[in-house]
Amino acid sequence: MKLADISGKKKAYLRAKVEELETNSKIQNIRDLCRSIDDFKKGYQPRCNIVKDEKGDLVADSHRIVARWRNYFSQLFNVHGVKDIRQVEIHTAEPLVPEPSPAEVELAIDKLKSHKSPGINQIPAELIKEGEEQSAWRFINLLLLFGRRRNCLKSGRNQS
Repeated sequence: MKLADISGKKKAYLRAKVEELETNSKIQNIRDLCRSIDDFKKGYQPRCNIVKDEKGDLVADSHRIVARWRNYFSQLFNVHGVKDIRQVEIHTAEPLVPEPSPAEVELAIDKLKSHKSPGINQIPAELIKEGEEQSAWRFINLLLLFGRRRNCLKSGRNQS
């Protein structure tokens, strides 16, 4: 094969690619257009579809490669015969924070700014600030109870 033959085939390939891009652009096939452009930008990307089997031999057949991966992951995830399973203590990145005192809660409520967008709980500050004192304390107790339950669920204990 001569160099002229190779360059002729390359030109024909590039012409076909440009025509494919033009047709995808004309028919508004954006997905294929973008894929083709990305492939064209990346150029030729050689791939090596070879894996080693259990014995260390190289496997190139796609069906045997899939079978090898299936076997590998079944061995990896289906662990049988492990008898020494110990209880592991789970450490979290969240530090243990004591519950706020009633004075701290009152101070926090007083510092809430009115006419602002509600936070993640979607409760406006005006509702908390302007409510009766009893409703504010019910709200506080509800939040504390929710916080205790959430911490217990994270640690795996049941709250009674």
